[in-house]
Amino acid sequence: MSALLFPGQGSQVIGMGSEFYSNFDLVKKIFKNADEVLNYPISKLILQGPEEQLQLTQNTQPAILTVSYSIFKVMKTEFNINFNTFKYFAGHSLGEYSALVCSESLAINDALYLLHERGKAMQAAVPVGKGSMIAVLGLKIKEIKDILNKYKDVKGICEIANDNADGQVIISGNKESIQSLQSFLKGKKIKSIPLKVSAPFHCSLMKPAADSMKEKINITEFKKPLFKIVNNVTAKAEEENNNIKSLLIDQISSTVKWRESLIYMSNAGVNNFIEIGPGKALTGMAKRTIKNSNCFSINSIADIKKIQNELKI
Repeated sequence: MSALLFPGQGSQVIGMGSEFYSNFDLVKKIFKNADEVLNYPISKLILQGPEEQLQLTQNTQPAILTVSYSIFKVMKTEFNINFNTFKYFAGHSLGEYSALVCSESLAINDALYLLHERGKAMQAAVPVGKGSMIAVLGLKIKEIKDILNKYKDVKGICEIANDNADGQVIISGNKESIQSLQSFLKGKKIKSIPLKVSAPFHCSLMKPAADSMKEKINITEFKKPLFKIVNNVTAKAEEENNNIKSLLIDQISSTVKWRESLIYMSNAGVNNFIEIGPGKALTGMAKRTIKNSNCFSINSIADIKKIQNELKI
């Protein structure tokens, strides 16, 4: 049994999707449509940069959606892959929008608009340089929760943003609080790595962004998805439209429960995890979390042919 995974922010790179763009007219049309919907050349940013513009979150988010959606459409229409054999779709953070688009719950044009607005709202919630995020390595989620419960920092917020996999948890909050926490962890000989981000995503500091997006999401039409979407907030499958909307709003300032989502899918019988979109981050997380699973990342035409051959889909 298989699940399709869609990456989030951090996977972006200049030139992502370029092989698909060069070889398939339908991808050129998808890129051109994204330019028209957003009213600026997102396709040029994706293919040529500059990097500092692609890294702006209001550009990064629709860019990754555009690439993931393009690869999905190529797999479906050019390689005739039957996705009806897939039990779940799941996306990491903004990847949840990609999952909803590919399951025909959310129109691509609406998703492009929402992600552009989501990016702007998330950046506006906390001024550049005032927030920070770190990856804490080598500890299980319970150990990190215990540390955060004992570590009381009066300077501000330190919260779990992403529970990605065993031994990889992301903490988000005020810059001073995160720096202080890093010093505390270093003293305990616990490894942490600062992340290159423009804002402290998926923590309570993002509540203004969630409030800003509430009406935009609520007035957007969602249909019942053709596939079960495992959402980030509850790490369970959701099909009801109003619940999907509510959880997308909550997701902005809540922990991404990715490890729990992988376990949920595995417990339901999924053993093949296929990541479509730039990078291989989700593939690595699945390998670490679900032992003996078959994990694939689709970044090229050769990758599609490989899974067709190995999974017979």
